[in-house]
Amino acid sequence: MITLYGFAISNYYNKIKFALLEKEIAFVEEFVAPSQDEALLKMSPLGKIPFIKTEQGYLSESQAILEYLEDYFPEKSLYPVAAYERAKCRELIQHIELNVELQARRLYGEALFGGTASDETKAEVKAKVEAGLNGLAKLMKLTPYALGDQFSAADVVAWPHLQLVSFATQKVYGQDLVAAHVPGIEAYIHAVESRPHAQVVSKDRAAALAQFFAQTAK
Repeated sequence: MITLYGFAISNYYNKIKFALLEKEIAFVEEFVAPSQDEALLKMSPLGKIPFIKTEQGYLSESQAILEYLEDYFPEKSLYPVAAYERAKCRELIQHIELNVELQARRLYGEALFGGTASDETKAEVKAKVEAGLNGLAKLMKLTPYALGDQFSAADVVAWPHLQLVSFATQKVYGQDLVAAHVPGIEAYIHAVESRPHAQVVSKDRAAALAQFFAQTAK
């Protein structure tokens, strides 16, 4: 039995939760917030979430977790069989996380938590996110899934990340940069959301967000 630690607001947590559900791996969830508590650092070296507990021990970093799940539970594979296609899947994942989501993350304080980003930061982030999205449009097939007609790990990653980037850019710039730079992305999001496991993740994320905002409003 896998234990997934973190919380459902996190797009990286939802990436792993989505993978667990799609691969039909038995797991339980345990709420943990990021911290520098010594007990947590023994499980996740930088105090980050998500992380998991396996029968072999703890594992952190979402991409390492995703690939562990693929290797240890090969049934219901989320990666293509052919070496080149597997590499293309990893390429897309790395591009989304490094060139789009990581850049957009600097907006989350304003978009989600009531902070304020400077005009300089907003301009810098916008240029980098737009460049990343233009590259992403060249990598994604969207027919109907990210890499073609088969659902894959690329979708497990793209779906939670791109939704958050869309939301953040809409809030900060008044424009959904994902929709503006990746033609067909709305239909793609709907295709993924038609999957029952995506609907579970969405429902749990919405409940977690509602609870979070209710607490912060007090």
